[in-house]
Amino acid sequence: MVVTSRFLRYLGLAGSVLLAVAGCLGGALPAADLAATPVSIARGPYGPAILGLWLAGTALQAYAWWAGRACIPSARWALTTALVWMVPFLLVPPVGSRDIYSYMCQGEMYLHGVDPYTNGVGALPCTWLETVSPVWRDTATPYGPLFIVIAAAAISVGGSLTGALIVFRLITLAAILAIAAGLPALARRCGVEPRLALWVGLAGPLIGAHLLGAPHNDAIMLGLAVVALLLIVRMSSHPVALLAAGALLGLAVAVKATAVVIVPFAVLAASRPLWRAAASVGGSALAVLTAVTVTSGLGFGWIPAMRGGSSLIQFTSPPTAIGMTLTYIGRLFDPGFDAVPAVRTLALALLAAVLVALWWWAYRSPDPARAALRGAALALVAFVALAPVFHPWYALWPLTLLAATTTRVRAVMLISVAAAFSVLPDGSGLTRFVKFPGAPIVTLLLVVLLVTVVRRSGERGSPGSSPGPVASPHRSAGR
Repeated sequence: MVVTSRFLRYLGLAGSVLLAVAGCLGGALPAADLAATPVSIARGPYGPAILGLWLAGTALQAYAWWAGRACIPSARWALTTALVWMVPFLLVPPVGSRDIYSYMCQGEMYLHGVDPYTNGVGALPCTWLETVSPVWRDTATPYGPLFIVIAAAAISVGGSLTGALIVFRLITLAAILAIAAGLPALARRCGVEPRLALWVGLAGPLIGAHLLGAPHNDAIMLGLAVVALLLIVRMSSHPVALLAAGALLGLAVAVKATAVVIVPFAVLAASRPLWRAAASVGGSALAVLTAVTVTSGLGFGWIPAMRGGSSLIQFTSPPTAIGMTLTYIGRLFDPGFDAVPAVRTLALALLAAVLVALWWWAYRSPDPARAALRGAALALVAFVALAPVFHPWYALWPLTLLAATTTRVRAVMLISVAAAFSVLPDGSGLTRFVKFPGAPIVTLLLVVLLVTVVRRSGERGSPGSSPGPVASPHRSAGR
């Protein structure tokens, strides 16, 4: 069968509809069973239909996304198709996660003068406390002050559970459109076709069902960061544009601190001399972040509160998987042995070293601005790979920038597909039910990957190997 772009558009739309129906039947509904498991869902009303529709819909979208790379007629077609696939998720209850209820409770806490950085949502107590997963009810929020203000505004404007959800969805959709506006320019700067960048960045199975359907605040962070990089790429010679780009990056960090790893690369991408770019982009980012923190009245408590999320122990994070595996082995000899904290600490130290190395590589590149854009994408790859916690939608952090900076995205696309399959419509993470043997399996796969990389590096560097043609700096930077 010849696969055409028209066929893939409707195939992916069919996947979206199946996912939306599964969400209506068994999504993250307010009254859903918070202790549900795949077995209990399957035994409940519409259980087989919920699971079947969700798996089939994810499979159809993933296949259409993967196959579509070879037959995208234009950037306009790619964007239109991605948006069409998102439409069903504007009309369903929350799906794939219960985070939206935590967002609303955090916003309500702010409106009532309760500090979300020293109290869990149970301290108010929140109007919708029973909708929040028990594990997060006594945990301080790890999000930045700008997002807390946004959540409070959504509660005030929405006026109800449904109204607030609609407001959150509209904000998320605006952020996705901001990403769509920025990706083509970033792609052209890096030698990537805009149609491919839009397709890879916006049509994947994590976008509709998780970024928009949930919805997640990661979209706001990414939207602000991409527009900031767009300003740098388009108007790096204008001081006001660089100040605006820095301000947007400061706002992105004020939503989710992850965006801070992009700032040094944005400075490098801005212009020469470096000190002037650091003063305009970096200084503006710091000034806006400080201003938001102070004017929100929340203070700097959000910085230590970020540690709260690391209490989750899941093998989807590579360092945590290794720590869990070592813990299983160690407890054969000492019941109190726990290697997870130590391995996580080592991973964070390695992350710091990798970030510095990536920045230095971009700085030494023949085209530092272009290399800096790719460096920002690789920095997010390193962050996701070495952070103590990984949620499925975190794969979108690096994928969004990788889509515009390189064509070598197959590995991250595969991870995105696997991540999409790892969550059920009610937000249940399948990985928490298979911690063993999940962690040892992930650890073994990491060892195999490391050995493969070392062997290939050795083969390329062996005396008998052929160095092959040397690519021009322009060509290599585009990869």
